[in-house]
Formats: sequence, C-alpha cells, structure tokens
Amino acid sequence: MTHSRILFCSLVALLVISTRNLAEGAQQKAAPLVIGETFTIDSKILGETRRINVYLPPCYVDSRSLRLPVLYMPDGGIGEDFLHVAGLVQVLVGNGTMRPFILVGIENTERRRDLTGPTENEEDKKIAPRVGGSAAFRAFIRRELMPQVKARYRTTDETAIVGESLAGLFVVETLLKEPDLFDTYIAFDPSLWWNDQGLVKGAAEDLRQRPKLSKTLYLANSRDEMIPGTMQRFVDVLSKNAPPGLHWHYEKMPEENHATIYHPAALKAFRAVFKPHEKAGRQAGASPGAGSR
Repeated sequence: MTHSRILFCSLVALLVISTRNLAEGAQQKAAPLVIGETFTIDSKILGETRRINVYLPPCYVDSRSLRLPVLYMPDGGIGEDFLHVAGLVQVLVGNGTMRPFILVGIENTERRRDLTGPTENEEDKKIAPRVGGSAAFRAFIRRELMPQVKARYRTTDETAIVGESLAGLFVVETLLKEPDLFDTYIAFDPSLWWNDQGLVKGAAEDLRQRPKLSKTLYLANSRDEMIPGTMQRFVDVLSKNAPPGLHWHYEKMPEENHATIYHPAALKAFRAVFKPHEKAGRQAGASPGAGSR
C-alpha cells in the first residue's frame, strides 16, 4: 500500500470516528434544570389535588439549621408568575436588598373561583362557571397548606402574601376579613371593582373593628383601572380609618399597565417591606452570592 493510500485511509477512518462521536454526542439527553421543589396536596377542603411550587434560597439549602419566613403567592404555577418572582427573590436576596424568604407558589386550578369573594353583580358572575370561593381558598391555605409547609421546611412564624389583579383582590380581602393569616400583605392592581367595589365600600367598617392591627400592607397600581379611581377611594379609606399598628404604603406606577406591573412593583415592594435588618445587610454585602454566605 502506498504512503498516499495509507494517509487517505487514515483520514477516512478519522472522519468516520469523528462523525460517530458527534452523532453520539447529539443523542445525549439534556439534564433537567432545577430551580426548586414541587409537591401536591390532596385538599379535602377544595375537593381536588393542588400543586405547590417552592423556591429555597441558597442560604437555606447550605444550612442545616437556618429557619426562614415564608412568602406565599397565588398564581404560583410554573406557567404563571412563579418563575419570575422566584428569580426576583434570588437576585434581591443575593445582592443583599431583601431578607431571604422561602417562596411558596400555589398553582391555579380554578383561578376565578378561588380568588374572588361572593358577588351580587351579574356581570361578575359571567367571568367563570364558579366564583366566590375565596373563603374556602383561605381555609385551604390555613388548615392544609401552611401545616404542610411547616412540616416540610424550617420556617419561622413570619408569613407574607403577594398577588396581582384577582390575586391582589384576594390579598386585600384577606387583610380585611382574616388579617391574622399573614404578617405582610402585598397587592398590585388589585381587582377592587369586584362586587361593585364591595370591599372598598365595607373597608372602613372592617378596619374599625380592629382597634389595633400590627400588619404591613403595600399597594401599587398601574395606569389601568377597570373603574377609574377605585384604588384612590380605598387609599382614602385607609388614610382615615387605618388602625394603630397598620403600616401601609401606596405606590402609583402610571408608567406601567396591567400586564407589566407585577415585576417592577414586586421589585420595589420586596426592597421596601423585606429590607434586611441593618446588621444583616452589612454582613450580606452587595455581591451576587452574598445571600448564600
């Protein structure tokens, strides 16, 4: 065999081997990208199985004893708001502008059923086959979800809730009707038009029944309102009737619309109401990995 023929055969063999390796590499399965945990609850209260998604900050994962407060969020499915809120918590905890929280997302089954209270408005009743189930949804959170979270994770007694639109309505309703359920309430563009603004109209009486209310409320709204002025009317009620101990803040965000408000409003809210304690903030520093130290 000539030298040139030997060289040619060697090149062909090398090409075959390289092609085979590339083909085998292309067939390798991709590894899953894990950002948290998920589990289900067979709810007797709601009569269905509910999926729960959880984000755990690195400082929690790296420790065997650290206990953290819990931030609950309706609209907490992977295809809903869970991913972008989890990313926001990761960034803010990492750069030291937010205390670390365990994020618990509640995935929807019948969103408009769970997040609305009863209504006498016939147009409201047309938005879904079933509405007005907020009391049952709160009972699910209190009696089934919260005990599961406490059993599965190392938590403190501090809790918070965040929601937008109908979830924001649920947040405000919970503050007014069952304020002991959470310590901090965060609502963006809450659908306070529901039931002919029934929550707004009854808010003064609800607040007067609380001689003291040691809670935090953060409100923000965009330039979009189903009924213009609804949020301002609620803010006026708070200004006149907020009981001692209720710390509240109202943020106008006219540069945002209903579809864009959640992320920028959450950024401001988390920095404001979950601001690290001064000592903890100095220890965390400002580097992206600070939250896991």
